[in-house]
Amino acid sequence: MDCLFCKIANKQLPSDIVYETKEVLVFKDINPKAETHYLILPKEHIESVMSAGSEKVIEKLIKTAKEIAEKGKIEGFKLVFNVGQKGGQTVPHLHMHFLSGEQMQTELTPEV
Repeated sequence: MDCLFCKIANKQLPSDIVYETKEVLVFKDINPKAETHYLILPKEHIESVMSAGSEKVIEKLIKTAKEIAEKGKIEGFKLVFNVGQKGGQTVPHLHMHFLSGEQMQTELTPEV
């Protein structure tokens, strides 16, 4: 499979991993939109929120965000899913943005 995030999850490409379980990977975004900007994704290839067969995978990503916030003592953060190309999703692998810090931007999608 030629998926960027699958290659990162399989350690075929380098990334700055901040948290990992058997099913979930969290790494720093290479183009951060906030002081803290992580990408949280399932290791299994799922294209987007629309193709997730179950809400459990979404729940797992949100619980992971909560764990990261608790461990990092992060009190305020934003969670964002971009869904589909028209929704600003640039990598066709389900992922959630975790953003926190002073320089947080309110908009993640490109201007239309």
